[in-house]
Amino acid sequence: MVDIEERRTRRKGTTFLLVLAAVAFLLAAATRLLGIDGTRYLAATTALTPYFTAAGVVLGGLALLLRRWAVGTVTSLVAVVLVAAVAPRAFPDSRPVGVGQVVTVMAANLLVGRAEAEAVVAAVRAHDVDVLAMQELTPEMVLDLERAGLDEVLPHRHFLDEPGGSGSGLASRYPLAPRTLTPPSTLRQAGALVDLPGADVEILSVHPLPPVVDAGPGNWLRDMAGLPERELGGPVRVLAGDFNATLDHAGLRRLLNSGYVDAADQLGEGLNPTWPSGGALWPPPVAIDHVLVDDRCPVEEFEVVEVPGSDHRAVVTRFVVPAR
Repeated sequence: MVDIEERRTRRKGTTFLLVLAAVAFLLAAATRLLGIDGTRYLAATTALTPYFTAAGVVLGGLALLLRRWAVGTVTSLVAVVLVAAVAPRAFPDSRPVGVGQVVTVMAANLLVGRAEAEAVVAAVRAHDVDVLAMQELTPEMVLDLERAGLDEVLPHRHFLDEPGGSGSGLASRYPLAPRTLTPPSTLRQAGALVDLPGADVEILSVHPLPPVVDAGPGNWLRDMAGLPERELGGPVRVLAGDFNATLDHAGLRRLLNSGYVDAADQLGEGLNPTWPSGGALWPPPVAIDHVLVDDRCPVEEFEVVEVPGSDHRAVVTRFVVPAR
């Protein structure tokens, strides 16, 4: 009799823990599936979608194994929906063979000028970069980049350097014409028209305010909403930088729905984290640095590059701009 009571107690305890875990998973899943990321905590939760998706698969399987049918079925069904959204990022998409001007863009967050300028310039040389989009560009970093020889490989520039983390800049192999591509934003976001040998390209160095800072997500939401959509019939446009958003955030999905593709996602690298760098496990690594390319431009290559001194990994992509 005692054994039966003990088994019942253990069974109830197991069921309670499974239900508790399932509720937590379902609430997290709702933030992603319903696009609810308007508070700092919800934005942070949404960024962890790949992690709780994997947890949901394990939890659903465990509940079914333990014959908690209701918990297991509901959890597994929701997990399958999330897997359908997340898993394709690990597989390359089919894409046409590009014909036109090949362009290589690199985006690098310089951590308030603490990144090693020599390493940045070395990466530019190694990857034959045509346009470098920089975030957190300080006046001191500009001098360091000049001493490291950035002008020798990318002689054209549009810099909005400032002390602290609000600066931004573009350096290019080809002539640049500064353009205002966003409404006023919390941090500077340099934009320009790149005068390529073929069709010209508009490029923006993207850097919305992080959603988890003390100021709250209001500025982040506003900055994300101000990022320009792809314009039908307009020039080819590229957004490159530290978005402080993953492919699961509603603001970034809005941009993708307007006619951009995420370069990493196109080549099956969409789950490759960019922050924090250096192999840190906390906070959980996430992909918040992106190059969004006009969907008229086939993406050929994508790579994540370590930048000593920065807490972000740089992203480099090569794509083809079709002749107009």
